[in-house]
Amino acid sequence: MTITSAPAETPPTAPGRRPGRVALTVLIWLLIAPALLWVIVRATGWDRGPLVQLLAYTPYVAAWSVLPALLALVTRRWTAASVALAVVLLFALLVVPRAIPGGRGPSTGVRLNVMTSNMLFGGADAEQIVGLVREHDIAVLAVQEFTTDGKQALAKAGLEELLPYTSFADEPGASGSGVYSRYPIAGAGHHRVGGGFLQAYGTVQPPHAAPILVESAHPRAPSDLSLNRVWRSDLAAEPGTGPDGTPRILLGDFNATLDHAPLRRLIARGYRDAGAATGRGLTATWPYFAHRGIPWVTLDHVLVDKRIGVRDMSVHRITDSDHRAVIAGLTVPAA
Repeated sequence: MTITSAPAETPPTAPGRRPGRVALTVLIWLLIAPALLWVIVRATGWDRGPLVQLLAYTPYVAAWSVLPALLALVTRRWTAASVALAVVLLFALLVVPRAIPGGRGPSTGVRLNVMTSNMLFGGADAEQIVGLVREHDIAVLAVQEFTTDGKQALAKAGLEELLPYTSFADEPGASGSGVYSRYPIAGAGHHRVGGGFLQAYGTVQPPHAAPILVESAHPRAPSDLSLNRVWRSDLAAEPGTGPDGTPRILLGDFNATLDHAPLRRLIARGYRDAGAATGRGLTATWPYFAHRGIPWVTLDHVLVDKRIGVRDMSVHRITDSDHRAVIAGLTVPAA
């Protein structure tokens, strides 16, 4: 008689070692890792090389970081969930404050409405710009990418009837800038930053107020890796301010967001960002023309001396410009 043994049973796979479960765990960590690295770079201010351009999109990554955290929680990967939630919290600390009004500064003084608009090689709709100046009672306008053709178009649209005092630094291409004012301008002039762009400036004297030094800012864009160092040095060279001397307003196309360390360092030298102060710090200003498919970011800012208060801020689409205009209602020190 032949005796055969029963086939050995295959031991069940431990629940924690099922291939599908392992694959899901790996996937969750692969989703967490980029957000973790991103928030570390943002928090440490290590924006170098291609990270300069990428960091402009930090708010998008912050929103995306919630997804792996939710996935880890739903699937009970507690270690991964802890790390993912820490990443979400860090992003929230870095991004959310600019969407919450606060730090508006002084509320007593003289009201002054200012506006900045990048004219895209001088081709922006001049009548629309003048219409905004009239509608919003703008007293000071700063323009970038300001050409002679753009200046003539604004004059034809009647801007100099509303803002007759000027500081011009117009020239072909993207490098020109200008300042228009309803009130007299003293010390009008301009200087060329290291990246080649001109920045017009002047001291405006509103009635019953202290003089205000206004400058149209336009650091060079980090449009390719070779320009990163120039971009950084241009932002570092922007004038700071302090408790002494003439209060400053620095407004324009900074080619940087609040997620870029060089811009944050500039603000730390005595300014407040009008967008962040009013809870509009995530309102995008670029691109809105000829750059389809690129996510919107906040490159245009109104930076005001901490002796100046911020009442409100708004952004407005300008036809034939890739930047939205920024309008800020300010309270400047009384005389």
